[in-house]
Parts: sequence; C-alpha cells; structure tokens
Amino acid sequence: MIFRQLFEPLSSTYTYLLGCEETGQAILIDPVIVAIERDLGELSRLGLRLAYSLDTHIHADHITAALELKKRVGSKIAGPAIDRLPCVDAEIEEGRPFQLGAILLKPLHTPGHTDGHFAYVSDERVFTGDALLIEGCGRTDFQNGDAAALYKSVHEKLFSLPDDCLVYPAHDYNKRHVSSIAQEKERNPRLGEGRTLEQFKEIMAGLNLPYPKFIDHAVPGNRQCGVCPADLPDKLAQYCAKMTDSQQG
Repeated sequence: MIFRQLFEPLSSTYTYLLGCEETGQAILIDPVIVAIERDLGELSRLGLRLAYSLDTHIHADHITAALELKKRVGSKIAGPAIDRLPCVDAEIEEGRPFQLGAILLKPLHTPGHTDGHFAYVSDERVFTGDALLIEGCGRTDFQNGDAAALYKSVHEKLFSLPDDCLVYPAHDYNKRHVSSIAQEKERNPRLGEGRTLEQFKEIMAGLNLPYPKFIDHAVPGNRQCGVCPADLPDKLAQYCAKMTDSQQG
C-alpha cells in the first residue's frame, strides 16, 4: 500500500493518502479544503486516481474537501452512517469493512469527541481522528461530546489494539507525526498512565477551553460535505480558500 501523511498548518490537520498499487486507486482520510491543490498534486505525482474521501467525523475547525474533490475528480464521499448526511455516497458502519482494491479499513465507532466519530484500522496503523491524539485527545464539550463515552472508546476499542499498532491522529500541534498504542497507554496524560474514568472526567471538565472560533461555520458546512458558509466573516475566509467559483457563489 502507498501511504503518505500530509499536514495542513492552518488547522494543524493531518490528511492521510492511502493508495492501492494494484488498482491505482486512492483514499484520502480527513482532507482539508485549503490543501486541495496539494492533495491533487500528490495524487498526480504518484499516478493515483482518487476514488474516495473519508472523514473521521464532522470537523469543527476546518472545512472538509470531500465535496470539492467530488466536483473536481469525481471521487465518492464516504462517512459515518450515524451522521445521516444526505451528501454521503458510502456510509461507514462498525463491523462492515471498507475496501478499495488491496486497501482494507476496519471502522471503529469511537464516540466521545463527537457522537458520530469513527477511527479506521488498516493493518499495523490506526487513524484515530480526534478520539486519540499524541499524548492527548479531542475535547468533549460540544457536538454531543461526552467524556465518559470517549474514555470507553479509547480504553475498550483503541487500547485493545496491538501495542505496536501505529497511531496516526487527525491533529498534532507540536510537530509530532506518529505514536503507538503502547506509547499512549504509558504516556498519555489524560487517558493513559492508569487514569480512571473519574480522573479523566475531572481533567476534561477542568480544561476551560475557549469556544471554537470556527465551529458555527464549519459544522453546518461539513454537514453538507464541505460547503463554505455564505456568512463567513472575512477574518475566517482563509479556512475556505481554494473553493471553486461555483461553490463560492
């Protein structure tokens, strides 16, 4: 399998490119609209055709490139069935593998950051979205987030994966690229180190994080698989750069 990890610095988002050498088809996990030219360029450089975009959840900090990619290159949109998005072409459910050529993804429903959050296991890798970050995790105070649910998702599903399984998160803010299940069990200050559920709930309740500046625009736009809201303030317009004229209108 061809594998690339791509970083978008505006929202500190990792996008993952998975390519099947047999069919020449590819999947992009968590593509970001401002990085669409980069992603299409990388696909072209590798001689791959994008078949699917796949999001781990409805993002609050950026606009997904799923719809724009579909317009540009005809790729299909895959996403968690639980979110019931009418713009999705392929609905993802736990217990039903998602396959494209030699690429096989095992979806895991991992609610807590959002209620519809999914992680995807591929051989020795797991793409954890915001459920499990490198020595951290996504916040649980919006989009039907729930600290107890996230604790259960991580401990019962992600931490049950092999210790040497590589953890590839949706974000990192400290220039780190990859972790492992063993490392997160041992070193994650929120979910590892033997933390109990009550300790985790106390940690998350005490974060006192500011209200996300983009959430009121990103969530409605991402529920449409990547539409830039018409009422977007000028100071946030950079999050929707690279849109086609038809989508901007």
